[in-house]
Amino acid sequence: MEATTSRTQGADNRPVVHRGVPEGGEERVAALYWEAFGRKLAPALNPPRTGRAFIAAHLHRDRGVVALAAGRVVGVAGYRLEGRALTGGGIRDVLSAYGFFRGLPRLALLVLFERTPAAGELVMDGIAVDAAHRGQGIGSLLLREITAVAADHGCRRIRLDVIDTNPRARALYERHGFTAHRTEQTPYLRSLMGFGAVTTMHRPVTDADATSERKAR
Repeated sequence: MEATTSRTQGADNRPVVHRGVPEGGEERVAALYWEAFGRKLAPALNPPRTGRAFIAAHLHRDRGVVALAAGRVVGVAGYRLEGRALTGGGIRDVLSAYGFFRGLPRLALLVLFERTPAAGELVMDGIAVDAAHRGQGIGSLLLREITAVAADHGCRRIRLDVIDTNPRARALYERHGFTAHRTEQTPYLRSLMGFGAVTTMHRPVTDADATSERKAR
């Protein structure tokens, strides 16, 4: 597991960024993920209590970047790199949690969420921010840290997907240098998961994105 790093909190008590989910923060991250993406995750992981527990139980804590306020996780962004993502759980885990007959169709839905990075690429999951802390620039803090993670791992590009029902997220990504690469129409998912199109966005990683620790080496 890679070492975690954090930014020092200022006197104004603004949220700070921390690489890695703090030990004991799994349930909090799972709750934020469910709040943000529950409509999309529900067909595969419902009921909500079971879904949140499944996410918390199978988190890879070193594949997330969190924002902390007074030591509490108030925002999270996950990413997939080198074969591992923030959210985990394999076939056996799904079948164990939901049973064989209920688990099989859920596995088919979970496959839709799989995004394998290309060589030199980091794939980012969506950003989830606590409702009480939105509008404070937390999404931007998390995005900047994700780009630093990508640079520190020698990645050349960040890739993410954004659904058509989340224009605010797309606007945030565009402000941080992401551009649309392609849009896949998915009308068959609108009634099931609440969205009808997915846009893949790319952002190049440059030396300027690296952390000061990397630049000093």
